[in-house]
Amino acid sequence: MSKHIGWFVDGNWVTENSGRTIDVFNPATEELIGTVPANTAEDVDRAVRSAKEAFAAWSQTSYAERAVHLRKLRDGLATRAEEIATTIANDVGTPIRIASRIQAALPVTDVETYIDILDAGSDEPRVGNSVVVAEPIGVVAAITPWNYPLHQITAKLAPALAAGCTVVIKPSEVAPMVLEQLFDAIIEAEFPSGVINLVHGYGPEAGEALVTHPDVDAVSFTGSVAAGSRVAQLAAESIKKVTLELGGKSANVVLDDADLKTAVKVGVSNAFLNSGQTCTAWTRLLVPADRYDEAVELAAGFAESLTIGDPLDTATKLGPLVSAAQRDRVRGYIDNAAATGARLATGGSAAPNGVDRGFFVSPTVVADVDPKSVIAQEEIFGPVLVVLPYTNEKEALEIANGTNYGLHGCVWSADAARAEAFARRMRTGQVDVNGAAYNPKAPFGGYKHSGVGREMGREGLLEYQEIKSIQL
Repeated sequence: MSKHIGWFVDGNWVTENSGRTIDVFNPATEELIGTVPANTAEDVDRAVRSAKEAFAAWSQTSYAERAVHLRKLRDGLATRAEEIATTIANDVGTPIRIASRIQAALPVTDVETYIDILDAGSDEPRVGNSVVVAEPIGVVAAITPWNYPLHQITAKLAPALAAGCTVVIKPSEVAPMVLEQLFDAIIEAEFPSGVINLVHGYGPEAGEALVTHPDVDAVSFTGSVAAGSRVAQLAAESIKKVTLELGGKSANVVLDDADLKTAVKVGVSNAFLNSGQTCTAWTRLLVPADRYDEAVELAAGFAESLTIGDPLDTATKLGPLVSAAQRDRVRGYIDNAAATGARLATGGSAAPNGVDRGFFVSPTVVADVDPKSVIAQEEIFGPVLVVLPYTNEKEALEIANGTNYGLHGCVWSADAARAEAFARRMRTGQVDVNGAAYNPKAPFGGYKHSGVGREMGREGLLEYQEIKSIQL
């Protein structure tokens, strides 16, 4: 049965709307699983007015008061972890093991990060005769994507609330079903009415109404470069602060002294996480030219070993793409690469063997391409890995830095100091050395077309604050 997820204003679910709804499908079965309202500019205005009215009181609460509510929110999300994982497996297609470990767990950490920061208290430094004060920026528009539909919200919501801001969330209409669990937890956390609001809808209507609203003070957007550019242009007209977390084409660089098999195995797993629908995915594997054929063979073998199927099956490692449109987009990139001379070491645009429904794409490893080709330059957002050879470390760095993106990356070496030195020269917001674990408490963001500003950690809090100097 399908479920309707409404919108939320003034501390309550709202039932009335324009009458238009948006269908939500299970990407593994192609079945209708829910609907959300296609909210209008008038609906957005109502949500923003609610947030503006609540700001006066919420912005004056103490750190301790905000932490009380955030603790309740954290606990509510933790209690619902199993339900959250199942919901996201059904509307994103993330395999349940990954949905439990990342999709459900990471939002709890997001909230906990800012509880810890609030507990640490405020530091108001003095510079000469001035005291420097950080104050909440105001009403925040949080516009989020479908690939990590809860984490991408809590990564904005938690710091905004900790800063003393009020928020209007506009999630992706493609995978919005987890909003029910989130707002049930928000209600339990007893945030004052109007502090957190929710609207649904399409970007050109609800999204743009939110970005251009005169009472929105800051916009935090995660999504594609094209959409992010549009958001920045619209926000600039009213001089809004904008934080953008956009795409990536991250390089996984294997230096000549590294353990090639381990680096390739971990790299394939990373590249195909969430069916490649991860902005930080290491989608370019850079290997020494004299071991190129070996690396391609290893990558193809690891890709072929991935179990494809029902996201709710604990054995599944690779689920579907989120929608038919996304599947077709990824297939188009693969077909274009093959048509322009690339070698498909494994995979291709056809559905995996034995799959007769769902938006699946076979895990694909692409070889023999120019580093400047489309397949090696553009973000594909699907299970597609490009393997590229290099002749020396200088060329490896040039290839790694040779895209418009700069969000993430990795470097492998038997010499940790050598790997760190290479990492420092990579023009990207995060680098993992020898497969080091992702740290959700560290700042996250990108260089170049990968974005503006930072999320996560103390640096993420600054995106929702204004700095005031008081001269005494």
